[in-house]
Amino acid sequence: MSMSDPIADMLTRIRNAGKAKFQTVDIPGSKFKVELAKILKNNGYIKNYKFVEDGKQGMLRLYLKYEANGSHVIYGLERVSKPSRRVYTTNKEIKPVYNGLGIAIISTSNGIMTDIQAKKENLGGEILCNVW
Repeated sequence: MSMSDPIADMLTRIRNAGKAKFQTVDIPGSKFKVELAKILKNNGYIKNYKFVEDGKQGMLRLYLKYEANGSHVIYGLERVSKPSRRVYTTNKEIKPVYNGLGIAIISTSNGIMTDIQAKKENLGGEILCNVW
């Protein structure tokens, strides 16, 4: 069965696993999802990630991160650009997420990066999601 929005599926799996207090979550793998996981790890939203070969598509295993009181580090994940409605922005129009407390993940011509990196490199692109 084909999935119409694999990025939304990834975000939903992370959100649900965080609410259920799982230590890991397995997601059907792709290069694009590995890049998203890399950004989440570099910004401190997950502990680690690993691509597990299974002879087919592969699985992306994310190791979730929790605070000392047991609450999930990711308070919210929001899909901005959807297959039915794409959202594009220029580097001048990029706005901070929750006054800088979160990040926007943007797909640019130089690859996937955060809103802060895109502003530094003067790049715009498709806003994939917001994480805070």
